[in-house]
Amino acid sequence: MNVLQTADYIVFLIYFIIVTAYGMYIYRSKKNATTSSNDYFLAEGSLTWWAIGASLIASNISAEHFIGMSGSGFAIGLAIASYEWMSAATLIVVAMFILPVYLKNKIFTMPQFLAKRYNGTVSTIMAVIWLLIYVFVNLTSIIYLGALAISSIAPVSFQFCVIGLSLFSIIVTLGGMKVIGYTDMFQVIVLILGGLVTTYLALTLLSEQFGFGKDILKGLSVIADEAPGHLHMILEKSNPHYAELPGMSVLVGGMLINNLAYWGCNQYIVQRALGADLKTARKGILFAAFLKLLVPIIAVLPGIAMYVMHQNGMFQQEMVDAAGVLKPDHAYPTLMNLLPAGLKGVALAALTAAIVASLAGKANSISTIFSLDIYKKYFNREATERILVLTGRGCVIVCMIIAAVVAPQLKSLDQAYQFIQEYVGFFSPGVLAIFLLGMFWKKTTPAAGLAGALFTVPVAAVLKFLPMWTNGAFPDYPFLDRMTISFFVIVVLMIAISLLKPSSEEEQQSHSIEVDTSMFKVSSEFIIGSFIISGILIALYTVFW
Repeated sequence: MNVLQTADYIVFLIYFIIVTAYGMYIYRSKKNATTSSNDYFLAEGSLTWWAIGASLIASNISAEHFIGMSGSGFAIGLAIASYEWMSAATLIVVAMFILPVYLKNKIFTMPQFLAKRYNGTVSTIMAVIWLLIYVFVNLTSIIYLGALAISSIAPVSFQFCVIGLSLFSIIVTLGGMKVIGYTDMFQVIVLILGGLVTTYLALTLLSEQFGFGKDILKGLSVIADEAPGHLHMILEKSNPHYAELPGMSVLVGGMLINNLAYWGCNQYIVQRALGADLKTARKGILFAAFLKLLVPIIAVLPGIAMYVMHQNGMFQQEMVDAAGVLKPDHAYPTLMNLLPAGLKGVALAALTAAIVASLAGKANSISTIFSLDIYKKYFNREATERILVLTGRGCVIVCMIIAAVVAPQLKSLDQAYQFIQEYVGFFSPGVLAIFLLGMFWKKTTPAAGLAGALFTVPVAAVLKFLPMWTNGAFPDYPFLDRMTISFFVIVVLMIAISLLKPSSEEEQQSHSIEVDTSMFKVSSEFIIGSFIISGILIALYTVFW
C-alpha cells in the first residue's frame, strides 16, 4: 500500500533538510565575490576526487535504474547488469585516453570540442541534438519514472510528484556545479544505503517464502535454484530477450560503443571532471568505476528476486496494470511498499536522491551547452559572466518545465530502461565516431565531421525501420548490433570523405587538437585500481557467463 508512517515522514524530512542545508553551506562557503561562468558550470578547481566520482554516479543513477533496471531484471535477468559492469571497464578507458585530450586542450563543453576540431556548423548541429535528447528523452523519462515510483509508494498524486521533483531539482541546480558535486556525495550515500535496504528485503522475503527464514545467502541460493536462466550474462540466440542483449555484443560490440559515447562524449557526465586537474579527475573516475560494480546489487537483484516470487504465486495483483497486463517496472515499487516504517522512508529518500541528483546534473549540462554554445555564440557574443550565469539559471527553469509537461506522455512504456537505451542509441554511434576520429586521426576533415553529424540518426533509423518497410526482407538486427553497424558505417563514411577531399596542411593546423603520448601515462595507484576492477569483472563474467 502507498502509505507512509510517521517514522517515514521524519526520515524523509531529515534527508530533505540535510541536502538543502548542506547545499546552502557549500554555496555560501565556496561562493566567489564574482561568480564566473566556468565556476558556475564546471566548479573549476573546486571538486575533490571523491566529489567527482560521487557526482558521476549520482548523475548516472536515477529512477531508470531503480525502477527500469529492476524491471529489466524481472523480465530478462542478470544480463541487464552488463550496462553497469561494462561501464566500469569503459570508465577506465575514458580516464586513460579520452579525458586527457579534453583537459590538455582546455575543453569545457562537448560542442566546444567539435567547434575547435571541426567547425561551428558541426558544433551547433550536435549541440541542438544534445539539447533535444537531454530534455525530451533524459529529463522526461527520469521525471516520469520518478513520479511513477514515488506515487506508487507514497500517498501523493503522480502530478504532485512531477511538480515536486522538478522544483527540488531546480533548487539544487541553481547553485551551480559546486553545489551539485558536493551534495551528490551525500546523495550517493543515501541512494546506496536505501538501495541495499530494498535488496535485503527482497532476498529475505524470498528466503522466508521457501522456508529458510530471513537468510540473505539462502535467498541468493533460491534464485540460483529457481531461476538459473536469469543468471546468465551472455544470452543465447534462443533466448526471447536476445534482441535486447544480443550475445557477445554486450562485451565488444554495441555495448562498448554505447558506453564510450555515454561516458566519454556526454556533456553531463564528462562535465564533472572538466574543472579538475588530470590526476584528481582520474581518481574520481576510478572511484566511480568501483561504485558502478555495486549498482546491479541494488538495482537488478531485487527485480530477479521479485521474478522468482511472482513465478511462485506472490504479488500477482501488484505486478499487473489496470488492464491485467504484466508490468515488470512494478517490481521495485512493490518491494518498497513492503518495507517497515522508517526503512520505507530511507528507501524513499534514496529514490528521491537518485532522481534529484540525476535531474540536477542533466539540467546543469543543458544550461551549460545552451549558455556557452548557443546563447553566447548566436545571441549575445558580448555577454558578461553574470549574464551567462543568469542565462544558465533561466535555462534550467525552462527545460525543467518543458520536461515536466512532457513526462506524463510516457505512461504507455513497458520496460522504460530499454526504451531509453534504444532511442539514445540513435545518435550515440555517430557521436563516438566523430569524437574518436577527431581526437586520434589528424586527417579527419570538417566535411567528414559534418557528414557524421548529419547521417548518424538517418543511418540508425534506416536500420531500425527498413525491416518493417520491406516486410522482413531486410534483417531486423538487435538494437545493440544496429549501433555497431551504424558506428562502422559512419566511420567508413568519414574516412572516405576525408581521403577524397583532404584538408590542406594549413587547414589541418587550424582544426588541430593537441594529442601526445605523454598524456596517457597513469599513476601506479591508477594501474592497481584498474587491475582490481578488471579482475572483479573477469570473475563476474566467468561465474555468470
